[in-house]
Amino acid sequence: MLEVNNVTKYYGHNLAVDNLSFKVNDGEIFGLLGVNGAGKTTTFRMIIGLLEMNEGTIKLDGKNINYDNTNQIGFLTEERSLLTKLTVKEQAIMYGILKGMRKKDILKKLDYWLERFHIKEYKERKIKELSKGNQQKIQFITAIINDPKLLILDEPFTGLDPINVEEFVKVMKEFKEKGSIIIFSSHRMEHVEMFCDNLLILVKGKSVLQGSIKEIKKEYRKKNIHIIGNVNIEDLQKTKGVLEVEKNALEIIVKIASEEYIDNVFDVVKNGCDITKFMVEDPSLNEIFLNKVGEVYEN
Repeated sequence: MLEVNNVTKYYGHNLAVDNLSFKVNDGEIFGLLGVNGAGKTTTFRMIIGLLEMNEGTIKLDGKNINYDNTNQIGFLTEERSLLTKLTVKEQAIMYGILKGMRKKDILKKLDYWLERFHIKEYKERKIKELSKGNQQKIQFITAIINDPKLLILDEPFTGLDPINVEEFVKVMKEFKEKGSIIIFSSHRMEHVEMFCDNLLILVKGKSVLQGSIKEIKKEYRKKNIHIIGNVNIEDLQKTKGVLEVEKNALEIIVKIASEEYIDNVFDVVKNGCDITKFMVEDPSLNEIFLNKVGEVYEN
């Protein structure tokens, strides 16, 4: 288990992380979300021991993180951290040795992952000769080559096409099944919604929302109603409980304050023509994220 307890970090007089606490269990994928400058990268760097916190504790399996257990950690940074003049093989050996691995084990793991990601022909190529997508694959490989107990992934899908995103997701789920702790950050809410168990939204260094995605959606009262058919938009906009009405090429989306107003919308819709769809859905994680972040900046 990873335990972050009451962690605070200042840069001079600037508060970057404000009394932050969360736990991530073994075999869990945890989403740490926030806009740029929210404190995510600072939090990641404190977790892996690159930055000292001003207050609080961070423990992995009950122990402070230091040189005794950093070999159990893998970290894929948002910024490319590859040495572009090295070959793929040289890069992997360097990272593996830094994680306490033997060279023969590094090469065995490297061959497996290069084959897995369909880039085995690049083993002796220099990093600078690879495409951005293939560089991202190498960066991912260096993060997982030591079979980490704790894996931190900051925007891991940058530069990847949908096929390779799916391959990365498969690997993440495999590590989850093996009991690894995974902290995942992305600006793409659909990725977070796809496979994270729990999440935390960070704004100005402080947690503004935390919990399981399922419970967060359940407690968030607003709902969306998707309608296909000939309905009077103005009548919908005037209906009690309706917050907003959107119309796109496929359907009408009615946003309501809570499920108690569903019948009000249905009373308007039933008078329309050719109604082929009336479906109530929870709001997307992206909507919830924008709402929670907006609340903080408005106050």
